[in-house]
Amino acid sequence: MTRRDLLRNGGLALASFGVGGCAKFAPRHAARRGGAPAEAIRAPRMPINLAPVNASWDRVIRTTIGLRPHRDSGFVLRADKLDDKLLVHNYGHGGAGMSLAWGCGSMVADFAMQQSERRVAVLGCGSPGLTAARQLQRRGFQVTIYAMSIPPDTTSNMSLAGYTPVSGLVSPDKRTPAWDAQFREAAEISYRQLQLMVGAGYGVYWQDAYSATDNPNGGGGGGGGNNEGTGDLLPEHLRGPQNREVLGPGEHPFPSQYAIRRTNLRIEPSIYLEALVRDVWRNGGRIEIRKFVTPRDLMSLAEPVIVNCTGLGSKSLFNDDELVPVKGQLTVLVPQSEVTYSASGRPPGMPAPPPGAPGGGGGGGFNPNNATMNARSDGLVIGNMMERGNWSLDINEEVRKRVVDAAVKFFSAMQAAKPDLPLTRAEAPASPPRVDSFFDLES
Repeated sequence: MTRRDLLRNGGLALASFGVGGCAKFAPRHAARRGGAPAEAIRAPRMPINLAPVNASWDRVIRTTIGLRPHRDSGFVLRADKLDDKLLVHNYGHGGAGMSLAWGCGSMVADFAMQQSERRVAVLGCGSPGLTAARQLQRRGFQVTIYAMSIPPDTTSNMSLAGYTPVSGLVSPDKRTPAWDAQFREAAEISYRQLQLMVGAGYGVYWQDAYSATDNPNGGGGGGGGNNEGTGDLLPEHLRGPQNREVLGPGEHPFPSQYAIRRTNLRIEPSIYLEALVRDVWRNGGRIEIRKFVTPRDLMSLAEPVIVNCTGLGSKSLFNDDELVPVKGQLTVLVPQSEVTYSASGRPPGMPAPPPGAPGGGGGGGFNPNNATMNARSDGLVIGNMMERGNWSLDINEEVRKRVVDAAVKFFSAMQAAKPDLPLTRAEAPASPPRVDSFFDLES
């Protein structure tokens, strides 16, 4: 029996993934939009059947560090002049660089069209640089990428990666109408592009995400979403109900009363970035290893258009003092091909954090006492540290211990899969969730 059959037999239409709303026949205490309980009790559905996660210290294969380039006022996307060259800035995306890159790259190409000559230098070979290069190539530009490092040695390779368009992106009090308009355009273009790339070739795929919780009316362990300060980033006609389905007691294997299931769009950085590099080469692009110290160094480039996608490098190269690093740390366990979902929740016996604390229903953030797991082909990724202002690339051993211990405790309390039933697998939604249903996700 497929997941589609399970949902149909439980009385749920496939439209629960799209505009029409979620969990219309949810349990009496299940959350609907606005937090109101459902009016009627329905019969329990057949429980989902998930492959267990083997979490233990002897399965840890690596821990990685990445520094997100954050600006309180959001990313920079504008065109300047550098003597007779056109200089287009495209940096400062925080934890949303993988999510917004295609849209920002499209607007970079719009700026570049101001020049009649079709040669461009792109600075940086992470997600913003590679996608800008591809968007420029689609407009007929000859592109050369100049970078100090290329995949797999870029910050983008160290990201959790998924469609998380407002993750670590902007402070609500720093937004402007002009920036909001750029964000909306970038978010919509990128979302459409990533949907077209779903498949093994690019490492982009739809994935079920489960948030274990005892309170389905709350944040759902970081997956329910209140979109505080970001809910109005889309025009009203594009806002929709949250992409969430509440599973009641007996319908899921997690050590909690409820589990909130939602559909996420995930990206595997190692597959995705290597594929983009190949696409740049196949379309006549070049990549040159080179370092620039001052803007004057850029005058040696022959290209009349320069696109700056250097991320945190713009702090010194272009004296952007607003740029700060937000340190991330991920620990990866041995891959399990049968685990095709992501999950998060509080381990049994762990007290809930107070409201407003990280992981306490106050709008996101990182709580190392919670267990998190994202399944990828290169491993099961746990943890997602966010430490503002820390430039260190050293592993935080205290955080590593807490996230691994939390994962071991949480997943050891999961119910075992039923051997006589097929495993529940994610399916692409019948219609894609609204863009703003991803606004509470972190990456």
